[in-house]
Amino acid sequence: MAISDVMGWMASPLTVLKCAGLAAEQDAIVDLVQKHKVGLVVVGDPRSLDGSAGPQSQRVSQYVAQLTAKLAPVAVVQWDERLSTLHAQRLLRESNRRNARDVIDAAAATLVLQSYLDAHRQPDPHGPSTPEHEGGSL
Repeated sequence: MAISDVMGWMASPLTVLKCAGLAAEQDAIVDLVQKHKVGLVVVGDPRSLDGSAGPQSQRVSQYVAQLTAKLAPVAVVQWDERLSTLHAQRLLRESNRRNARDVIDAAAATLVLQSYLDAHRQPDPHGPSTPEHEGGSL
């Protein structure tokens, strides 16, 4: 998992969740959202390389619907995560970091969130990062 600053400019690794089951994972996310006063949750969407939504993407959509119900009124959005793990592995290899799965997952989550933040950045650096929410993103 990754988190952004309140202005939505920069994503940073937060934690790697290790939960027994999706319900426990969602409960852990709810706790993190409350603890960090998160205003928006971005969930990676594992699209096919051609951009189409395959079976895994459809499962993520169901997961997002469940998470949205638990987090209301905090918004939950899906964001394309294609090649984020590969990109994270490459960055870690170039920086001589160890190739542990947790490090890769944290880096991939950070890349997905940063991609979302970059695509939705407001032109005014003194205004809110997005009009829909206060607080950072998770």
